Amino acid sequence: MERLSRATFRDVIEPAGTGIVHLGLGAFHRAHEAVFTEDAIRKAGGDWGIAAVAPRSRTVLDPLLDQDLLYSVLTLDGERVTPRVLGVHSQALHAAGEPEAVERLLADPAVRIVTLTVTEKAYRPDSGIMRLLLAGLRARAAGQAPIALVSCDNLPSNGRRLRELITAELDDVSFIGFPSTMVDRIVPASTDATYATAREVLGLEDRACVAAEPFNAWVLENDFPGGRPAWDQAGAIITDDVAPWEGLKLRALLGVHSALAYLGALAGARTVDQALALPGMRSAMERFIATDIAPTLSPPDGVTVEQYGRSALERFSNAGLRHRTLQIAMDGSQKLPQRLLATIADRRAAGSVPVYATLVLAAWMRFVRGVADDGTALPLDDPLADRLRATPSLLELDAVFPPGFADDAELRAQLSSWSADLDRHGVVKTLAALR
Repeated sequence: MERLSRATFRDVIEPAGTGIVHLGLGAFHRAHEAVFTEDAIRKAGGDWGIAAVAPRSRTVLDPLLDQDLLYSVLTLDGERVTPRVLGVHSQALHAAGEPEAVERLLADPAVRIVTLTVTEKAYRPDSGIMRLLLAGLRARAAGQAPIALVSCDNLPSNGRRLRELITAELDDVSFIGFPSTMVDRIVPASTDATYATAREVLGLEDRACVAAEPFNAWVLENDFPGGRPAWDQAGAIITDDVAPWEGLKLRALLGVHSALAYLGALAGARTVDQALALPGMRSAMERFIATDIAPTLSPPDGVTVEQYGRSALERFSNAGLRHRTLQIAMDGSQKLPQRLLATIADRRAAGSVPVYATLVLAAWMRFVRGVADDGTALPLDDPLADRLRATPSLLELDAVFPPGFADDAELRAQLSSWSADLDRHGVVKTLAALR
């Protein structure tokens, strides 16, 4: 079968120039920012082609280069598949193998935006990708060419966090914007089944394709000193304050996503939709949203937390995504402080014991032990895996838990009760008892 390329598929845009460098050539970028940017170019033009930088692995980079930087996004809605081929990338580079080329690109005044999807673990000055970004910014500082650094990672106040990191390392950041963002689209990891679907619907081989849900959202603060694509014309929300959207996403979507991952994995559910279909699970998640999460949030005008949560559950029920619980369960020590522990801390500060949030925490602690309810081994893919497995009382691990959790008698009692139920009965029977 022929390979996807500009010779075999001609109905794609040709970027007029490179205006954006993206650090992190993962599936989410290709199904999210790249789609918004191509739509913005189609609507309003501009030299906003994206130079994508793969930090370490060449797994996506090489197929993309072989395909003239083309790839498809397969939108999955149940059994229906809608393909779209994108051509918005103007370059693709390998940070580990071409650091000088990446540094020159970051210093180029024609580049006015750098976006990042590098996961929570990379937001420290000694990470490889941050060292490279800092080197490019130092080279750029002499000319003071304006640029925006746009974090698209699931971090609270991601723009402020990036600003603090960069400001601590550079003498002058006056030419840099740091807009916070909220990104939202479910993009499972590509598998052999994804590639087979692409062959079927395109009639071409595409080894860089990604699958995604129909929903796609992006909220950005307006801090772009060098300009930006017309993302608002492509459906993005430009705002002065992304915090209300960010809180909804982190707690009522990602917090529930993690809940389904840990409870589901323990119960033997391989995918999120299977986890949500377990008896009693949807009801438990609805109570988690209404009684524990909603009181901690001030949502944007016109939105309620319960409404947003119900929408999230409908998205999670999309069986076409086949989003693996074990993929979502990765890096729990890095994700749960924002997704779950902040909710628990806020409810405790208000004098309440968050019953369902504590159930989720108990599920994570059981997951860390590495054994599902049926005795199957569960992998622990986490940067703190050794410490998690070696710590008798996880609440005392200050690298994960905020001060006060370990000494909170009411919280410990609720957690102990749930842990005993999960150990004695497993997830399915524990959930059934809630009905």
